[in-house]
Amino acid sequence: MPAMSSLHHLPQQPRVPRMTSRPDDDACYLALKARDARFDGCFFIGVTSTGIYCRPVCRVRAPKRDNCRFFSHPAQAEQQGFRPCLRCRPELAPGLPAWGLSEAGRGWSIQDSSSILALQAARLLDTPPAGASPALGIAALARQLGVSDRHLRRIFEAHLGVSPLQYLQTRRLLCAKQLLTDTTLPMHQVAQLSGFSSVRRFNAVFSDNYRMQPTALRRHHGGAQAGLGLHVKLAYRPPYDVDAMLRFFGLRQVAGLESVSATGPLPGLHKTLRVNAGGQHYSGWVEARFDKAQCQVKLLISDSLRDVVPAVMRQVRAWLDLDADPQAINELLQARFTQGDGLRVPGTLDGFELAVRAVLGQQITVAASRTLVARLVQQFGEPLETPFAGLNRLFPSPDSLAAASPDALGQLGIVKQRQKAIGAVAQAVVSGTLQLSPGADLDKTLSALLALPGLGDWTTQYIAMRALRWPDAFPSGDVALHKALGLQGRKHAAKEALAASQAWQPWRSYAVIRAWAELP
Repeated sequence: MPAMSSLHHLPQQPRVPRMTSRPDDDACYLALKARDARFDGCFFIGVTSTGIYCRPVCRVRAPKRDNCRFFSHPAQAEQQGFRPCLRCRPELAPGLPAWGLSEAGRGWSIQDSSSILALQAARLLDTPPAGASPALGIAALARQLGVSDRHLRRIFEAHLGVSPLQYLQTRRLLCAKQLLTDTTLPMHQVAQLSGFSSVRRFNAVFSDNYRMQPTALRRHHGGAQAGLGLHVKLAYRPPYDVDAMLRFFGLRQVAGLESVSATGPLPGLHKTLRVNAGGQHYSGWVEARFDKAQCQVKLLISDSLRDVVPAVMRQVRAWLDLDADPQAINELLQARFTQGDGLRVPGTLDGFELAVRAVLGQQITVAASRTLVARLVQQFGEPLETPFAGLNRLFPSPDSLAAASPDALGQLGIVKQRQKAIGAVAQAVVSGTLQLSPGADLDKTLSALLALPGLGDWTTQYIAMRALRWPDAFPSGDVALHKALGLQGRKHAAKEALAASQAWQPWRSYAVIRAWAELP
């Protein structure tokens, strides 16, 4: 936190610590009065005169300083009896980065095992139930983490200031609040998707905590937007270089699978996707459009994915890197990469798809890789009806590529080494020995990837960066990276790049994106 003498220099981007310590009240109040979106999700304000808690971007008149209480997480505010604001909607605030980071990265300490445990628990609790999947309870969470209930509660409360149960309940309630406000989903489905065991239990908890019936909240907002699909909103912290993100996806877009629209008042992209949840398979499409003025993504989800809406919302947040904290990243990288403040790390909606595309992109140009992916999609991808012209196929499933013959892949121009790699990745995903999603065990996943034929350090690091959402991935052997760093053609370019990257930890994934962006 900046010293008290620097608190009046808000444009210099004072830092609000996240989770490891309570936000400094004076800096928070300055950000609140400025309605500074850079702090959205970094803290929340409870107003004692109204009993309401808000985001720092709330458009209502700033309350008196003496009436403000500041919290690092909505669960802390709700534990103190505050209710979420119906205007700024705390459920829309950007979340925390997916991985624990060092204090230099303004997050958790990677050396502190208790911090790691608490963060892992919070990340698992943040993962919404999907379809028929049951919500993760505290006892099951403790077993999954290999600790006792008592130890988990003690560590969790020490680092987050609330119990795991309170954290989980707040997450469920805010999920329900967003679904009630943004969608027309029936009440029983809202309760199920939010993780409640029954509508009766949902109604009781909602009314007890928010002093409002769920049906009254829906009436208050006048009903959700009618028409095609389900409309929801997702916020992000500025700066966000929307044009750069869309250029990245535009260069790699494959006909039938995705499309990018970089013009118009709300530029964005369309994508087909497959979601596996509770032993069931769901397929559909999403449309994501950026509202730069509101620092929001307007998300449209196909009706075929209504049973997994919270899971899709979370996947989109990772896909577009909406939870990044640019202030913390810029503090470390801006000295070397002066023009990349708004750059984010492009993710994926499907870790398996990203892994296959990474294999096909080994040692060839982006254009050549796109050609191979397009052939693979046309040959093995399932057809899908969508309302968007040219968006009509799903990426091949792991089962279909695991069963694909070498001859069938060879006819598409895929060389033998990559045939083996694709088959090995597909079989590992089908068997469940490989998980390619944010929150997967990093060391275990990296080791599993490196053990597969045809996957080296570059491919593994690239997958970690985009599919696992690891902020400190670094493909040191990347030729384009060498060129950007002025190391092209050197005998030990990879070692030199790796040595230089130590100064950019724990944000090396962002350093890679910034380096690539410097290339002509």
